[in-house]
Amino acid sequence: MRLVRTIVPALTLGCLLLPVAGCAAPVKDTPVAQRTIEGRPVFPEKIPGEINKRAISSVHFRCEPAFAIPMMEVTENPETITILGTAEASQEQMVTFIKKRNTAPKLNCSVEEIVGYYYKEAAVEGVRPDVALCQALKETGFFAYGGDVSPKQNNFCGLGATGNHEPGYSFNTPQLGVRAHIQHLIAYTKYKPPVQALVDPRYQHVVTNRPDLHGKVLTWTKLNGAWAVPGKNYGQEILMLWREAQAPNGSEASLQAAQKKISQAPDEAANLIYRGIVYYNRDDFKNAQTDFAAAQKLNPQSGEALFNLAITAEKLGDKKAARKAYDQLITLQPNTNQAWYNRALLRYRDRDYEGAIADLQKLLQIEARSADAQNLIGLCHVGQKKYSEAWEDFAAAGKINSANMNVLANQFIIQACLK
Repeated sequence: MRLVRTIVPALTLGCLLLPVAGCAAPVKDTPVAQRTIEGRPVFPEKIPGEINKRAISSVHFRCEPAFAIPMMEVTENPETITILGTAEASQEQMVTFIKKRNTAPKLNCSVEEIVGYYYKEAAVEGVRPDVALCQALKETGFFAYGGDVSPKQNNFCGLGATGNHEPGYSFNTPQLGVRAHIQHLIAYTKYKPPVQALVDPRYQHVVTNRPDLHGKVLTWTKLNGAWAVPGKNYGQEILMLWREAQAPNGSEASLQAAQKKISQAPDEAANLIYRGIVYYNRDDFKNAQTDFAAAQKLNPQSGEALFNLAITAEKLGDKKAARKAYDQLITLQPNTNQAWYNRALLRYRDRDYEGAIADLQKLLQIEARSADAQNLIGLCHVGQKKYSEAWEDFAAAGKINSANMNVLANQFIIQACLK
């Protein structure tokens, strides 16, 4: 099941549970980041006046839409997918994936170049380049940033960003930033040092101070609570993005490939989901729904089939069916953050504000860095006419992700409604 919406950067790393004071000194050509945060309008923590109720009743607040990208069936246990290995997604797939999710990434190079750096640097060290790149996409919100790390740092995995506005380290070029990321993964997965000259300023810290982690973290899900804190679902969310990058599009070629899969193994739920995704991406929601329902019947434990059924039902305007599928999915897989958000959005639109807030609070227990969830809680409080709480919710969301334009717009909107 997929991550993070990203554009909700994690950037909670610091990578380790020990304080920054324990870090090794950065290498000569990898200077420490300036201890500054990108500029943003400043709003008071507390609401500075009374709300004009007539004004606020005529404005429209903004929130992130529902997760609406179907999910590929998992054919391998996420807990067995190793950090070391070769790519399954091509560079072309990754470039397309990034551009689809962010048309204006904040990079100091082209999208093609950053993808190339990941495939080159990871190959040298034996790390899966496509999954490592998905980790960077989660950390940076598909290179939108908005947390403590800024784009100019070329820091793609939150190295040294321990929270409390600590931006972490900077690297002179994007390629050096990628190399540091890969080398930090090597600190977790191998006892042998990196092949290339060390540029990761936190590598020796792992070796010296974290014998419980050094060389022992072999799978992506074992990064949970170790790379990101608390990071309860951290590795799973990276793998969700990885599978999403490999999902078929709505082209005729994809449909032909899907039909071939079905003809070879018509009773495989994964094949039905694959074809359903092709239909979904062709806006053929009726056929998509048929395939997802058949897959769910074959494999009642398929969270992907349930999620895809839910978002397809929403496309068809059947909120009741969507809600039923989300309910089943949350019962089956309670750590699926997309289901919590989408169900909360359905509840919000039905003016079930308490139910929506409860769902969003569950989501924040899974992904504490979800600005979208905190923002939607603010909208629920507006709906309840609890304007002071809404003001504080938007402020909290802005602290999580200062680049989230929905949050910033809502702060301006509610400010404009003050007497």
